[in-house]
Amino acid sequence: MAGNSFGQLFRITTFGESHGGAVGVVVDGCPPGIEITEEEIQVALDRRRPGQSKITTPRKEADKIHILSGYFEGKTTGTPVLMMVLNEDTKPEDYLALKDLYRPSHADFTYEAKYGARDWRGSGRASARETLARVAAGAIAQKYLKEKLGIEIISYVDQVGDIHADVDFNTVTAKDVESNIIRCPDQKSAEKMIALVEKVKSEGDSVGGVVRGVIRNVPVGLGEPVFDKLNADLGKAMLSINAVKGFDIGLGFRSVGMRGSEHNDPFYTDKDGTIHTKTNNAGGTIGGISSGETIHFRVVFKPVSTIKKEQDTVKKGGEATKLEASGRHDPCVLPRAIPIVDAMSALVIMDHYLRNKAQNS
Repeated sequence: MAGNSFGQLFRITTFGESHGGAVGVVVDGCPPGIEITEEEIQVALDRRRPGQSKITTPRKEADKIHILSGYFEGKTTGTPVLMMVLNEDTKPEDYLALKDLYRPSHADFTYEAKYGARDWRGSGRASARETLARVAAGAIAQKYLKEKLGIEIISYVDQVGDIHADVDFNTVTAKDVESNIIRCPDQKSAEKMIALVEKVKSEGDSVGGVVRGVIRNVPVGLGEPVFDKLNADLGKAMLSINAVKGFDIGLGFRSVGMRGSEHNDPFYTDKDGTIHTKTNNAGGTIGGISSGETIHFRVVFKPVSTIKKEQDTVKKGGEATKLEASGRHDPCVLPRAIPIVDAMSALVIMDHYLRNKAQNS
């Protein structure tokens, strides 16, 4: 199956299935000498793992990470890093009833149409369980970017259903994000969001929302001017995440109702002689290249496809049938998506930093 790799110089390739033996990642192009431990990577994985709160799937996976290569005496060696998590709480029997039918809005139909076969045990490669591999790789990139460049990556839940957070993304901290189980830094909105997710869960349904991504202290000049624009690669990274249906950067779709005189970001020079923009409607990129301002974007997640309400579908042969799904699923994917958005942000910035460094060394 093609399409399992991401990045050019800092390149990851993920492997494994939801109910197979393991899920993992190979990181190629990782700089040598990055000091990181399995425990540090585990912190990121624990933010993504199932069973972490009453509003996530009850599947119990420790997601214990093992670094198997490219690592010696607590540091990366510059050779390919192989990391893997063994699947433990697999229950393929939960999916037996789904073997010969197509779940609405799942990849069952399209995978089988494309490959002539599919892993019906929890969606196989189409499962969001694959994203733990990205989070593990992203943890290494985040450590490097933070320590070498002072780059800070923070994502948070900005909207669930029709409930919006009322916060300034410029001031949100990691502590704010982790202050509640929905990972929304606005406490009042968070309480309403949690109540909505619980209500939706009790009804056997699901709900979507928006994650806000924020990347601070990005140096000027990252990104390529045509096909590999920084914002384009961020868009691809986010749209590759399960359940993502939309991406915009800066004011994005909101800029449609503005005039150029309103949307343009005027330049000025600070007392140190550094050029900045007075506003940041562009979202930290100009012409596909980082401007030095904070990068900010939104990622739209649809409601989770697996619900316990009866739905119309068909079997392999085209025969109409009804489906009322069982099993263990998130009523709202957003809280567990936060570390995935963080990771994909880090992978894009890391790759473009190394590309820029190679070009200008």
